[in-house]
Amino acid sequence: MRKTFIAGNWKMNLTQSGATELAAGLVAKLADNTTVEVAICPSFGFLSGVAEQLASSHISLGAQNLYPAESGAYTGELNAEMLLDLGCDYVILGHSERRHLPALDESNQFINLKVKSAIAAGLKPILCVGELLEEREAGRTTAVVEQQLTNSLADITAEQIELITIAYEPVWAIGTGKVATPEQAEEVHGSIRAWLRNRFNDLVADTTRIQYGGSVKPENARELLSQPNIDGALVGGAALSTDSFIGIIENA
Repeated sequence: MRKTFIAGNWKMNLTQSGATELAAGLVAKLADNTTVEVAICPSFGFLSGVAEQLASSHISLGAQNLYPAESGAYTGELNAEMLLDLGCDYVILGHSERRHLPALDESNQFINLKVKSAIAAGLKPILCVGELLEEREAGRTTAVVEQQLTNSLADITAEQIELITIAYEPVWAIGTGKVATPEQAEEVHGSIRAWLRNRFNDLVADTTRIQYGGSVKPENARELLSQPNIDGALVGGAALSTDSFIGIIENA
């Protein structure tokens, strides 16, 4: 059985002192946790300080992005080897904000390069997929998600996907206070697992972790995470508070 996996995406929030304080608080409160896997993903500038806080804990460190090049003139970017050197185990790729913010506008093909770069270095990608509100209202959720999976995971083998966690995050539910009902989320998670079965094999489909992301809170975490195909959560705003993040973990 897969362990539930909870990742806290701190996005572009906090200060260095705030990030290390929050990490220290989580370490103290999760000292006895051995049943739920937890990772936190601070901004690039805070990775080193947060890594120090997590050093003796069960909590993993993740980054929010990477650039898919081994080296070169890419001012301001960090590649997979740099993230490993900073102590990262995970990296979030294809987050809806990077897909849809006009200044970023990342394509599935570019995300695919990032996935391959992460895997080649030994990082574990958390690949995000999800539909816009207009796409859901048009009945295109499954088609959109499957297209993102097909192109973002192009040329990935069954062996390589063992490193990958998929996060379904409906764009209309991120930071809006709206949340997919457990039934809506489960339906999409089921379709993702069916896609994995068709694209790879039964073992991959049964063992790949599929997280839900989108306004996850302590109040709705238990019902969401009790669904058969929801293996964990990718938590945004609620991960900025020790109490709320711990509440989600306890409900897992």
